[in-house]
Amino acid sequence: MKQLDVPLLFRLDRESPLEEVSEQLDQLEKHAINTAPWPDYPYKPSVSFAVAHSNDCFFVKFYVEEDAIRAVFRKTNDPVYRDSCVELFIAFNDERAYYNLEFNSLGSCLMAYGAGKENRRFLSEAVIREIKRYAQLSVGELPNAAVKWELTLVIPVEVFCFHGFTSLNEQTCKVNFYKCGDDLPKPHYLTWNTIKAASPNFHLPEYFGELQFL
Repeated sequence: MKQLDVPLLFRLDRESPLEEVSEQLDQLEKHAINTAPWPDYPYKPSVSFAVAHSNDCFFVKFYVEEDAIRAVFRKTNDPVYRDSCVELFIAFNDERAYYNLEFNSLGSCLMAYGAGKENRRFLSEAVIREIKRYAQLSVGELPNAAVKWELTLVIPVEVFCFHGFTSLNEQTCKVNFYKCGDDLPKPHYLTWNTIKAASPNFHLPEYFGELQFL
C-alpha cells in the first residue's frame, strides 16, 4: 500500500490566485498515476499529480499527456468519467464511506459520497461550486502530437460536508487517484495505488493508499 505525505504550504490559502497555487504545486514532488491493472485496457497516458494543503484547503494539481482528448460534459455531476478525466477518492477516519471527486479537462466536476459504488449521494451544486478550478490545455502542431492538459484544484475543507472538519492539519486519510476516459478512442483506467479486481472498478476503498496531512 502506497503512502503519501501532504506538505503544508504556509504561503497559500483559499484566497490565493489560482495561477499562484498552480506555480507553487509545480515546485513539489510529482506522483505518478501509472498502474493499469486491467489487461483489456493497456493504454497508459502520462499522468501525475502534486498535492499540498493549508490549514483549511487541499491543493491538488494533475498533469496529463494523452493521445486524444474528449471534453463534452459541462454541468455539475455530469458523467465526466466518459471524458478525459482525473479523479480523487478520499475516506477519513478509517471509515468505509468515501468522497469521489471526478473532473474532466474543463474542470467540470462530479462529486458524491457513500460506502460503495451503488446508492451514492451526489453533492449539491452549491457545495461543489466551492472547489476552485484552473484548467490549462496545449495541443502540439504536428498531426499526431500528444495533448497536454493540467488541472489545478483548491478544495476547501467545507466541501467534505458529511464531516465537521475545520482543519486538515494532522488528518489521516485513505485515498486513491485515477485517470480514465470511458468514451475516448483508447479507453483506459489508471490508478495510483493498484487495484485487484476482475474488471475496472475504482470504488474499492480496500485498495486506497494512506495519506497524511502534515
